[in-house]
Amino acid sequence: MKKVLYYISTGLLYLLSLLPLCIHYLFSDVIYLIIYHLLGYRKPLVRRHLSECFPEKSDAERASVERAFYHWFCDYLVESIKMLTMSERQMRKRMVFRSTETVDQVVGEGQSCAVYLGHYCNWEWITSLPLWVTPDAQCGQIYHVLENSDYDRLFLRLRQRWGAVCIPMAETLRRIVKYKQEGKPVVIGYISDQVPFWNNIHHWLQFLNHDTPVLTGTERLARQTGHAVFYMDVRRLKRGYYEAEFKLITREPKQMQEYEITDIYFRMLEESIRREPACYLWTHNRWKRSHEEFNIRYDPETGRVDLSPLEEVKKKRNL
Repeated sequence: MKKVLYYISTGLLYLLSLLPLCIHYLFSDVIYLIIYHLLGYRKPLVRRHLSECFPEKSDAERASVERAFYHWFCDYLVESIKMLTMSERQMRKRMVFRSTETVDQVVGEGQSCAVYLGHYCNWEWITSLPLWVTPDAQCGQIYHVLENSDYDRLFLRLRQRWGAVCIPMAETLRRIVKYKQEGKPVVIGYISDQVPFWNNIHHWLQFLNHDTPVLTGTERLARQTGHAVFYMDVRRLKRGYYEAEFKLITREPKQMQEYEITDIYFRMLEESIRREPACYLWTHNRWKRSHEEFNIRYDPETGRVDLSPLEEVKKKRNL
């Protein structure tokens, strides 16, 4: 039955993707009315995030950002569906990359690139990067494998249409080493603003007015492999049109202080978000792990985090 439902749903999505984007945006407007006004999808979480991240804004300003976010989020959904059948010409027109000559220069000198991204603007369309950079580089992105293998295959089809490869997170280093052995420079995108698991928390910083635990794996990989590090600064120019600019952070990651690259990335990401806050993924519960709870769970003797229910951890430590 799951297989049948998968083939029916993917067939319908494919047929839907054949429609012009202007029609997709009509669907987006309807979806907006449903998930925002009718269902109120994660509205309390979004409002809490906006209130905590932008205390300097008035209630009216935050309400405006909230509505704009849900409009953009619905656009993101239909734009992702449209990827199934978008032509190369249309994609190049709507997703433009700037400063790619810097990437080409780095690759031409035999150095691979690590590119920091965030859940900002349309990160699915960024997989069209191979249309813009030198074919001497293998473009790719790190991704979480979906539990449903059928839908995982669908997303792989979407994200690999333009020649980029999707690399499962667990295979990142092995695949990078393999490309290096083959003499193939890589340009790998890392969406690094997710919430780390308790045992993967090694660094905290101030991000959007929060004491935030952050992933540091991208920095560690860049140091280990000697990749040049970029931040991709994305802008939404208007509905259905984006521009992404490569901004070089460093070509010598091993010369940077520990966590300095991570700090720079989050500072640049925050600048992007503050410029146009509606295009960030506010429905994700990014601050569900607090520093206070981490300190309770963390055992300095073992260097591990106790994952038992919090009340049990408190009892063990007489808190």
